[in-house]
Amino acid sequence: MSTTVVTGLGITAPNGLGTEDYWAATLAGTSGLGRITRFDPGQYPSTIAGEVSGYRAEEHIPSRLMPQTDHMTRLALTAADWAIENAGVTPGDLPEYGMGVVTAASGGAVEFGQRELQNLWSQGKEYVSAYQSFAWFYAVNTGQISIRHKMRGPSGVLLTEQAGGIDSLGHARRHVRKGCPMVVAGGVDAAICPWGWVPQIASGLLSTEDDPTRAYLPFSSEAGGYVAGEGGAILIVEDADSARERGAAQIYGEIAGYAATLDAAADSPQPSRLRRAAENALADAGLTPEDIDVVFADATGTPELDRTEAQALAALFGPQGVPVTAPKTMTGRLLAGGASLDVATALLALRDGVIPPTVHVTGPAPDCPIDLVTGAPREAPLRNALVLARGHGGFNAALVVRRPA
Repeated sequence: MSTTVVTGLGITAPNGLGTEDYWAATLAGTSGLGRITRFDPGQYPSTIAGEVSGYRAEEHIPSRLMPQTDHMTRLALTAADWAIENAGVTPGDLPEYGMGVVTAASGGAVEFGQRELQNLWSQGKEYVSAYQSFAWFYAVNTGQISIRHKMRGPSGVLLTEQAGGIDSLGHARRHVRKGCPMVVAGGVDAAICPWGWVPQIASGLLSTEDDPTRAYLPFSSEAGGYVAGEGGAILIVEDADSARERGAAQIYGEIAGYAATLDAAADSPQPSRLRRAAENALADAGLTPEDIDVVFADATGTPELDRTEAQALAALFGPQGVPVTAPKTMTGRLLAGGASLDVATALLALRDGVIPPTVHVTGPAPDCPIDLVTGAPREAPLRNALVLARGHGGFNAALVVRRPA
């Protein structure tokens, strides 16, 4: 069976624009969390988010695309451009049907949709943009990336909420194994507007703390919910032989194992299947728990869900059996963009032999028996990393990435 590798990364995150800027900020413990500026959050109980600052769409997006794209899609197009450039790919030199696109989404371009609905209610249907017919759509990032780069190979979109970024990479690997040489995959999301904010508040999982340094403390005894963010990562996934034949600039790592499970309804007595997802991903990679050098945790930030994840890790690896980190404390949970950003971060950690910290958290709660990396980066010889993600609705996803030989 062919080996599937990652050859390019494109990152738009609250604490860094571009892969190396993001990675430097992450190792420095620089947080991108703060009071919301994209709208006035004063009337809402949750006011902190991870916003992508310093991004000027006009510098990255052609003027003809500006009227038909949402902030989310502009970030996604920019990340895809950077990933393609980073991989050293010239799409025009590759067969159009040999390049696919698989992205993750949570609910589509809600900021664009909110604006057009406001126009409809306040001014009438004549003032609603014709682009509303597709600009809001949950598959719009896949569509716009594929159109922009003439990628007509197998494509799709995964709607598994915050697990989607991993699921998109799992599906990309499937396409590569079936013969598609290259797939653009990952997730970029943005829902920091009233229409996107209210549903997250309604979930009861969003932090109401006003101090950015105290708002998102996963695995801590002071955990009180998560902070939402925007952005994510796009990755270039290729067949290893094809990548070498075209002279790929670098190989960040191999997608060695993938698995997904679905939990029963919230009121069911059945336990979470997160551990099973991790076990199945390890089996898919042909590895044992002893082979994993670091876990990038889902880190919901709510006591019950954190405890469930920590105990699943302790059962699989043993208490404090493997270093665990959640660098998303610097970005917030990015909806469909979060898991792919964690995978990109894991690949960078494997490349440089360093585990980024879980900032703002001093240590895990007594009922979370894990070796949580806090305070500062931890240098370590890293070969294999496990990345976990959970999405609202019971979605669990696990991905194993391996450092190239």
